[in-house]
Amino acid sequence: MGGSNRVSGAVHGPFECAGRLGASGLTERHEMAGDSSSSAQIVDALGTMPTGTPVSEVARRLLDLFTSGSVEPGTRLPSERQLAASLGVGRSAVREALAALEMLGIVQVRPGSGTFLRGQASELLPQTLRWGLLIGERNTSELLELRSGLEIYVARIAATRADQAARDGLRTHVREMRDAGDDLAAFTRADLAFHLDIAEAADNRTLHDLLHVVRSLLQVHADRAVHSKPDAEVAAVEHEAVLDALDAGDPDAAASAMAVHMITASDRVTRLLAD
Repeated sequence: MGGSNRVSGAVHGPFECAGRLGASGLTERHEMAGDSSSSAQIVDALGTMPTGTPVSEVARRLLDLFTSGSVEPGTRLPSERQLAASLGVGRSAVREALAALEMLGIVQVRPGSGTFLRGQASELLPQTLRWGLLIGERNTSELLELRSGLEIYVARIAATRADQAARDGLRTHVREMRDAGDDLAAFTRADLAFHLDIAEAADNRTLHDLLHVVRSLLQVHADRAVHSKPDAEVAAVEHEAVLDALDAGDPDAAASAMAVHMITASDRVTRLLAD
């Protein structure tokens, strides 16, 4: 997602006939032709929308492009006038759509400079999905099942790929959980860092990004899931069991230990929702 591919071929979906704006290719184009080249490609990628298209659909068209990974983070977007002309809608619709995307954290408006894309697709998608959770109903039990499956598989492959430095980092996080005491916020930070570092040790970017999305969807609840010292103590023991399996280089044991942890972690979130 995001990637460093050069301009090559067509962007699929609503962006047919649009070149991909990868990191390397876009950098070269900035050097050769400045922002005008990337603006032209963004305009070409959008295509014309039907007359009378509501602002929500304009925002969706822009969002689809910006989270497709085909536009380099930090790119200055075309002007409202250019976007309106390309989409076939009024400037007010574009202005409102950009305002909504700014609220979502997708774009940044810099007075006097223009509007810029904020981050990579893997960073932007979780933000938009988190907002989706806040404004729409989601099946939390299904998300918990998905997260469990991903975490278990990540632990399995990390057991064969984690080097000594990665395992030492995980050991530090377990120690921080143990030392957190009544500071549940400190425990939560160490807990999250442990899971993030396992995902890094698994060395699979797609799995890493999928977990990032699912965690973001659950974050509203997960931030409060460990809400007592006994819960934290149980979780610390479970994390240590996962680490022991990683130290032993045992994929089956790592998956089993993570499965146990995911059962209790999911139960905590479920109890929290029931309160």
